[in-house]
Amino acid sequence: MFPVRRSFAGVFALALALTLSAPVSAETISGALAKAYRNNSSLNSQRAGTRVTDENVAIAKSGYRPTIGASSGLTFSRTSAGGGRSITSGSFGIEINQMIFDGFQTRNNVLAAEANVRASQQALRNTVQNTLFDAASAYMDVIRDRQIAALRQRNLEFLEEQVRAARSRFEVGEGTRTDVAQAEAVRQSAIAQLSAARAQVLASEALYRQIIGEDPGSLSGAAPLSHLLPRSVDEGFNIALASHPAIMASEHLVDAAAFTVKSSEGALLPRLSASAGVSRSFTNGVPASPTDGASTSASIGAALTVPIYQGGRASATVRRSKESLGQARINVDVSRDQVRAAVASAWAQYQASRESVAANREVVAAGQLALNGVIEERNVGQRTTLDVLNAQADVNAAQINLASSERDVVVASYAILSAVGRLTVGQLGLGVEEYDPEEHFLAVKDKWFGLRTPDGR
Repeated sequence: MFPVRRSFAGVFALALALTLSAPVSAETISGALAKAYRNNSSLNSQRAGTRVTDENVAIAKSGYRPTIGASSGLTFSRTSAGGGRSITSGSFGIEINQMIFDGFQTRNNVLAAEANVRASQQALRNTVQNTLFDAASAYMDVIRDRQIAALRQRNLEFLEEQVRAARSRFEVGEGTRTDVAQAEAVRQSAIAQLSAARAQVLASEALYRQIIGEDPGSLSGAAPLSHLLPRSVDEGFNIALASHPAIMASEHLVDAAAFTVKSSEGALLPRLSASAGVSRSFTNGVPASPTDGASTSASIGAALTVPIYQGGRASATVRRSKESLGQARINVDVSRDQVRAAVASAWAQYQASRESVAANREVVAAGQLALNGVIEERNVGQRTTLDVLNAQADVNAAQINLASSERDVVVASYAILSAVGRLTVGQLGLGVEEYDPEEHFLAVKDKWFGLRTPDGR
């Protein structure tokens, strides 16, 4: 068998060859995240939902504006009296109504709608963070699972060589049938493990396609975002509690609920409205009648409505709004607790993963040394085939654990950045144009009319 130094040199040469033969256009994690930001269907759906919420402001502001309506009518009749007579009558007119005072309901409805828009925008920010994290996780899952499948394949090749060696030794009387059976059993187990690993690769690639929007090709390795992370878990708590979009969204929902309470209370106040209209009517008869002719009328007036009792509906609406406000305030505390727990969990996972990577690298190196020694001892009759198989199993398990911990440390760094509210396109430097929800809001919030959306639909 090869000595230890030659074995390490061969591994290094293989790794170097794979690196040099990799396509220049291999995908990077930044490129994959940029594609997810542009293509992810769930994220695009959230953007559309934000645009829907924007229109509620224009709907609420319609309460400030007049309503104008036109009406017309035409009647044709015929009588048999007087030798037969036809009468045509008609009218048309236009009326304008303007609410002057509605108990401040419109004002509070507008403020509630604007608060909901701000909450929706922060919810979109949170969805962006979740999407970028899911994309990073999917990217690293594909890399890890491909590495594990490759390790399983190499393990199977090693075991097939051990089966052949065991049979050769048995044929010349240096081994036993038990050695052959043990090697064959472990090889069959490795075949099943390789099949499962390949199935996991397909599942990870399918999830990658769902999140990022295209099939994964050749993927470059990724490093943890160490330079972007807070210096301590306490600093992470402070950053998250001050600016995490999930917390800010819940705070805006409190504002919206408070304005809704005031709007509901406005239903108990008097309402004052004004109206004006003009109409014209005419009647024509055959033969002519003294009543034939046309007339024009105009009107202007005001109406004051004072609610006295509405069957308890208005009072129940106010109480319901107040309970919703109380729930919204509690939800702020819920969001803060969830964010704090996410920061603590991600930070602990990151620290554990870093230690696991260092430990597993030592395990792999020591396990490889042990395997090489056991193989040489087996060749001189001091070890059995089972000892070699056990040593190889230990090395293969350590290599798989190392691949998993290297994936975990990268994903945990993204999890920390997401938990503190800083997993953004700008922070990551993805080089993609950011979607600005404020543009659509400003385009529609004061529109008086028009059926087309800002993008021309």
